[in-house]
Amino acid sequence: MAASLDLEHLQAFADVIELGSFSAAAERRGLTQPAVSLRIRQLERRLGARLIERVGRRATPTAAGAELLAHAARIAAQVDAAVQAVQAHTAGVAGRVALGTGATACAHLLPAVLADLRKRFPALDVVVRTGNTSDVLRALEENRLDIGLVTLPARGRMFHITPVLRDEFVAIAARPLRRRLTPDVLAGMPLVLFEPGAQTRRLVDDWFARAGVAARPFMELGSTEAIREIAGAGVGCGILPAMAVPAAAARGLALQPLAPRLWRELAVVVRRDKPLGRGLAQVADALLALGGKRPRAA
Repeated sequence: MAASLDLEHLQAFADVIELGSFSAAAERRGLTQPAVSLRIRQLERRLGARLIERVGRRATPTAAGAELLAHAARIAAQVDAAVQAVQAHTAGVAGRVALGTGATACAHLLPAVLADLRKRFPALDVVVRTGNTSDVLRALEENRLDIGLVTLPARGRMFHITPVLRDEFVAIAARPLRRRLTPDVLAGMPLVLFEPGAQTRRLVDDWFARAGVAARPFMELGSTEAIREIAGAGVGCGILPAMAVPAAAARGLALQPLAPRLWRELAVVVRRDKPLGRGLAQVADALLALGGKRPRAA
């Protein structure tokens, strides 16, 4: 029976569970909702078990579905390994690599990397998805992403984690701040910080906490661009990684390091059991080159 299972049916099932709805799963795959529903019915008929039930408005797995979901992730990993193994014997670099990273790195660090990869390997498609470190690690664990560029700390025994570069945090404001920017000083100012949950926000909160001070921002935003605009308008003082304040965007803004200084560290993450095919190896090479490092075989 296992040999007769349709991989597209398994993928549809995994998509519905991950996204919580048939319509969202259909949109992801460019299908109609009835087409996804048909695949699920055919899969349930083949297995002789109900796999999905609704709890409120969300589709969730039944007990049998939860068992299948665990196997589906491993099946997808094995199929990917088989494809990568075959591609390793081809002459060119082609295929698709799914890369997960944060929004700041995506906007300010990756464009040059992706442009270079596209120029050198036109048949290689690099699909970038943004999210917090925890989101990227979860997707790597579930084999929905091939490689990640995340803000440390990142943990997991299944991962190979290689730090590649450091990015210093700076305070930004509409006019020069003529004081040494310690946690005590900044805590007394109107602060504009990342929204809670972001790894960069945790690093800033920990920086304040080490000084025995709690940061109480008057505004919490999920966009570096929005933080720059608010600070530039003179409404408050933002704290951002220097990467998010490139020279062109920094015109008219006063930038100042924190005291004590604070950095975040970016790292390349892959699963230890991930086959390092030609396409993925080239993407890993390009990311590790940001810090002058060489990739290790996964």
